[in-house]
Amino acid sequence: MSTEVNAAGTGSPAIDPVQRRRARRMLVLLFVVCAAPAVAAYLMYYVFKPQGGTSAYGKLIEPQRPLPALMVRDDETGETLPLSSLKGKWLMISADTAACDENCVSKLFYMRQIRVLQGNERTRVETLWLVTDDTPVSDKLDAAYEDTRRLRTDPVALAAWLPTQDGTGLRDHIYLVDPLGNLMMAFPKNADPGKIKSDLSRLLKWSGTG
Repeated sequence: MSTEVNAAGTGSPAIDPVQRRRARRMLVLLFVVCAAPAVAAYLMYYVFKPQGGTSAYGKLIEPQRPLPALMVRDDETGETLPLSSLKGKWLMISADTAACDENCVSKLFYMRQIRVLQGNERTRVETLWLVTDDTPVSDKLDAAYEDTRRLRTDPVALAAWLPTQDGTGLRDHIYLVDPLGNLMMAFPKNADPGKIKSDLSRLLKWSGTG
């Protein structure tokens, strides 16, 4: 085996250029395999139209808006954490006050049902209620949506991250964040839950992340 002399004068095996190129190709291939599911999901929505020739129901967010380092407080545990730490799953988000009027309850109900209807894929999805004040939540709501994670946050800082549409506010929309932590979609006011489910189902099908 050929050797090369290092600065100390000792010999060490020479690195085979062929092996070096092979190692580089393996690293590139590994990166492509890991990134492919997320890339496929974005291509299906940002470049190609989904099957059936119809575009996504939700409004696609461009450019991407990563989860901010905005601090939130978990109502159940009392833990304070950055919102950016929640990436890793598909997040369906509703932002509203603790009083939670009829529109707020509808959004929470739709998010819960849409998640359940994903079947075995539902574990890849988490529903979040971002509460924008410090008022207590009623026991009835607490019991009805115990599977929805409730986080307290500052409404001004939240509004700097979440976009709205003409004539709407934060409380009118359901938002979707991808597992990489990027805000991906905003669904319209009084959204059709069946169409939200279709969008989410396609994303779960085409993406292996989360």
